[in-house]
Amino acid sequence: MITDNFPENPYMLLTPGPLSTSKSVKAVMLRDWCTWDDDYNLGVVQKIRSGLVDIATANTADYTSVLMQGSGTFSVEATIGSVVPPNGKLLVLANGAYGNRLAQISNRLKIDTLIHDSGEIALPDMELLRSTLQQDKAITHVVVVHCETTTGMLNPIEKIGEIVKSYDKVFIVDAMSSFGGIPIDVDKIGIDFLISSANKCIQGVPGFGFVIARQGQLEKTKGFARSLSLDLYDQWKTMEDSHGKWRYTSPTHTVRAFMQAMKELEEEGGVAKRYERYRSNHKKLVEGMQQLGFSCLLPPSYQSPIITSFNNPKNDIYNFNKFYDRIKENGFVIYPGKVSVADTFRIGNIGHVFPDDIENLIRNIENAIYW
Repeated sequence: MITDNFPENPYMLLTPGPLSTSKSVKAVMLRDWCTWDDDYNLGVVQKIRSGLVDIATANTADYTSVLMQGSGTFSVEATIGSVVPPNGKLLVLANGAYGNRLAQISNRLKIDTLIHDSGEIALPDMELLRSTLQQDKAITHVVVVHCETTTGMLNPIEKIGEIVKSYDKVFIVDAMSSFGGIPIDVDKIGIDFLISSANKCIQGVPGFGFVIARQGQLEKTKGFARSLSLDLYDQWKTMEDSHGKWRYTSPTHTVRAFMQAMKELEEEGGVAKRYERYRSNHKKLVEGMQQLGFSCLLPPSYQSPIITSFNNPKNDIYNFNKFYDRIKENGFVIYPGKVSVADTFRIGNIGHVFPDDIENLIRNIENAIYW
């Protein structure tokens, strides 16, 4: 087996993506693929596209998917820049760095943009959302991040979707760090465009993102795009008409790795079973860290099983970089904090990571404590 000869990684990535992947996902990238050949387009791309819709909803007839080169942010920008019409207005619900990035993209594209910023450690204000949609008739689209990895916050997209659809607005969800790891039915929630990336909960590698779209809404967006390469409609139409062909060079190795990752998701038992594993990882992580004296930034009711923010110890000896290096020497990479209102660091629970790995991490963190 090729995988038997793969060297072990020097450390495990406990981050929100890129993340640790299986040897079998890595191994399939050893083969080269032709972007024009049916073996690739029909045998890989089209299967991925239909498989993504199957994961996203039971109502597969109303949805389609489109793959887009680049990081997840490329797909976010492609969506915002392609689906909001020239005279449209976007309401951004922000409570962290990635919600703010949605607003930054929209403003850069010169889209009429309204921002509801609830702060980094609070949920979006539902009553404000409701009253704003009732009063501001110019709003056509609403966008929110599902799992805000700035903190690990899990935003209530079900409640948001119910309000958004009651006012007949188009609902966009950045599910970059949650799709494939948390059960989501886009049709039941009322999501018109869901955006995610290959290197997150489906446990592939970086190189492309994807959008799962209500086909009727996507078909309305022809000619809206503010970019050539990030034209979501044109990318989708080419894939539809040319049986999986990409408009420009496809990240073939990444795509093939993603197909393997989707297979491994199915073998694990689907999203529900992966969600159980991530929750188990998170539970063991929090319990172990609390026993070592660390506290969580967020209350449990706000917390996702994707990534967890911990408060840095308050003493004169502690230094995050030194702490980080000691943990890395023992085989784990964690994340610095990204919160402006608190001094934190973050540990991811997703990827090819299992409860035994979390237990090993806790033992190594205990050994890394020097204060």
